[in-house]
Amino acid sequence: MVSMKDIAEKCNVSVATVSKALNGYSDIGKKKREEIQTAAREMGYFPNSSARALKTNRTYDLGILFSDNLHSGLTHDYFAAILDSFKVTAEARGYDITFTSMNMIANRRMSYYEHCRYRGLDGVVIANIDFTTPEVLELVRSNLPVVTVDFIFDGRIAIVSDNVKGMKDLVDYVCGMGHRKIAYIHGDDNSVTRDRVSSFHRALYLHGIETPDSYIRISRYRDGETTMHRMEELLNLSDRPTCVFTPDDFSAVGAYHAVQEAGLRIPEDISIVGYDGIAVSQALFPRLTTIRQDTKTIGQQAAEELIALIETPKTTLIEKRLIEGKLIEGGSVLRIPQDCV
Repeated sequence: MVSMKDIAEKCNVSVATVSKALNGYSDIGKKKREEIQTAAREMGYFPNSSARALKTNRTYDLGILFSDNLHSGLTHDYFAAILDSFKVTAEARGYDITFTSMNMIANRRMSYYEHCRYRGLDGVVIANIDFTTPEVLELVRSNLPVVTVDFIFDGRIAIVSDNVKGMKDLVDYVCGMGHRKIAYIHGDDNSVTRDRVSSFHRALYLHGIETPDSYIRISRYRDGETTMHRMEELLNLSDRPTCVFTPDDFSAVGAYHAVQEAGLRIPEDISIVGYDGIAVSQALFPRLTTIRQDTKTIGQQAAEELIALIETPKTTLIEKRLIEGKLIEGGSVLRIPQDCV
């Protein structure tokens, strides 16, 4: 393995000069710096990560803490897209990525924080996990730089999809299509669900619409089967809704199945909307009307803010970053003439 000493001997300079040239110090002449850098490339030199960590007190390694209650892992379209954007942005800035967990080390299960320290991580992004567990709270309250996605802690940067505006945009669109009997099958209880449900009711209120309790049903995110059963319940109501909001695009597939099993048509007999804007939403027939969340920007900003916390902690603002989504008009919502309402 080529060392800086080997480069120094070839270029007839000191090891200190090689180090300065490779690290871009300005007190080395441009010609000599380029000569040393060229020699390093030709000789196949790569900096030793352990040596760099000792010198900079950083490993250039970022952690990702990611899980969900259905154990969908990286098949979770929404969060997989966010993490891919996070990875691309971090790697462009010279950082590596490590998934953190509560691994067994020396016959003892380590906490998330202990695992981050064991791996020498410079910081960690936390997404799609139960943020209320003691292990997660220990990590969030530690001195390690942390950025959360879609969850807010005091004193921590949060990158949050604007679920309040996204839901309002969906309600406004559905009401604009003439619907007044609107139901909502929402996901399990968390901060995202609470924002969406509150925004749903407020937006309907602003349109002068009151939704009966029988129109509100509980399912889970990415759970097509449970959503299918909740959809069946709504279809069996004596005064059934004309449009149903589903927890997300993945769950909306279950709602589609329920309508088809009942011998009904979308949108002629009942309209359906989703949330997320994942690929499956546009593969359904008819194409699903939904909110496309800006996963690229969410992942990019999570990486940029985490790196800022690591490299410039004194000037990095601790605040919530709201990322807007975009309404995608599919063919799953029927326009109801006002004289039919």
